[in-house]
Amino acid sequence: MTQFSTVVYEVADSGVARITLDRPEQRNAQDKQMLYELNDAFDLAARDDQVKVIVLAANGPHFSSGHDLRDDTQMSDFATVGTWSGFDQPGQAGQQAMEEELYLGLCWRWRNLPKPTIAEVQGKVIAAGLMLVWVCDLIIAEENATFSDPVVAFGVNGVEYFGHPWEFGVRKAKELLFTGGMMSAAEAKTCGMVNQVVPAAELTSFTTQMAERIAQRPAMGLRLAKQSVNQAQDAQGLWSALQSAMSLQQLGHANARIVHGVPIDPEGAQVIRRDAKAAD
Repeated sequence: MTQFSTVVYEVADSGVARITLDRPEQRNAQDKQMLYELNDAFDLAARDDQVKVIVLAANGPHFSSGHDLRDDTQMSDFATVGTWSGFDQPGQAGQQAMEEELYLGLCWRWRNLPKPTIAEVQGKVIAAGLMLVWVCDLIIAEENATFSDPVVAFGVNGVEYFGHPWEFGVRKAKELLFTGGMMSAAEAKTCGMVNQVVPAAELTSFTTQMAERIAQRPAMGLRLAKQSVNQAQDAQGLWSALQSAMSLQQLGHANARIVHGVPIDPEGAQVIRRDAKAAD
C-alpha cells in the first residue's frame, strides 16, 4: 500500500473508499505534495475493483483554504502525470506549464474517474478548495459550510479549474467573483451546486450512507450513468471553456509580472484578509 503523509486512504468492506485531506494545521492548504498524493489515492481507488464509490473528505475544521502559497517545492521534486513540461522556463511559460499540469490537468483527470465520487464538506472551502469539490459527482455539506473564490483580488479571473458558470449559474458566479463574497451551504444547494445540507454531527454518517447506497448498484451502470451526464456537460462546452479560462489566468499572471514584478497583485492578500475579517 502506498504511504501518504498529506492524505489518508481507507477502503471499507462496503466498497467505499475514503480519501481524507490531512493537513488540518494548514487548514488543508494544497501544496504540490498533497495534490500528487491525492492523485495517487484517486488512482488506487479507481484501479481497485472492490471499490464502487469514492468519498473525498478532510480532517480539521475546514475542508480546504486553497493553494498553499508558502509551498517552495519544485516540480522536479515530483513525477508528473500529464504532457506539460518546461516548468523552469522563464517568464510566464514555466508557471503556465505548472498550472496546466497541477491544477487543470489533475482536476480534469479526477472529474473523469469512472466511479462515482462524493465530496464531504465542512467549514470553509476557499478558492482552490472549490476545484476539489467541483470535480466530485456529488457534494454533501454541513450546514455551516461556506464557499468562496476571492482571488480576483490577485488580478486573475478565479480559481484555475474555472467551473463557476456551471456550478453557481452565470449571474451568481459574476457576483461572487466580483465581490469576493461567500456562499452558504443552503444557498449553494438552491443553486444546484450542493446536493444535500446536513447538521455537522451527521455529515460523515450521512455521506457514508449515501455512498453505501450507491455502492449497491452495478459498477457498469454507475459508470455509464456518470459518463452520460459528463458527456452532456461536455457537449455544452465545459472543457473548451475551462481551457479558455486557464489561458486568461495566464494573462492575469503575465500582467501582474509586468505591473508588479510578481505573478499576482501583492495588494490582493490584504484585500482578502480585510474582507474575511469584516465577514467574521
